[in-house]
Amino acid sequence: MRIGIFSGSFNPVHVGHLALANYLCEFGWVDEVWFVVSPRNPFKQGQDLMDDRLRLRLVQLAIEGYPRFRASDVEFGMERPSYTIRTLDRLRQEYPGHEFHLIIGSDNWAAFPQWREAERILADYHLLIYPRPGYPVDGAALPPRVRLTQAPVLEVSATFVRRALDEGRDVRFFLHPRVWEELSERGCR
Repeated sequence: MRIGIFSGSFNPVHVGHLALANYLCEFGWVDEVWFVVSPRNPFKQGQDLMDDRLRLRLVQLAIEGYPRFRASDVEFGMERPSYTIRTLDRLRQEYPGHEFHLIIGSDNWAAFPQWREAERILADYHLLIYPRPGYPVDGAALPPRVRLTQAPVLEVSATFVRRALDEGRDVRFFLHPRVWEELSERGCR
């Protein structure tokens, strides 16, 4: 089975994440998408994160009922900061029958050479790049195991959502209804 690994802080998960993952499943890029909630991204050391378990719960609420999505806390028990190569290796070890496809934005592709063991990721795993404004990618120049998707571009960011919540704004339509409900119950709006 082709598994898309969508790794990130999901701080919080929003409709942009969900729409992208849905596109990748429904348009034949992968069979499933696993949302790997990262406790700490090495490139975001200064960022304030919601509690790890809360971010995982929000992902679980957002994907509930859609059989092609899964929430993963695989990185919670791993050494921090988490590095993508370690996560991919762990998943391959735990699920040897699956083919893993790392999902990254074109902004991350621009910085990909800085990633830990970037060359080994390219050699051992597949990558799916989704477009981000301001970060064009020449699909013809990509390495063999890297593909550029045609996913629609939705300009929603977790930073925007957090800022709006901090300001007391009603941004329910940027979030899955269950995520909005959970955050509202916790006084995060």
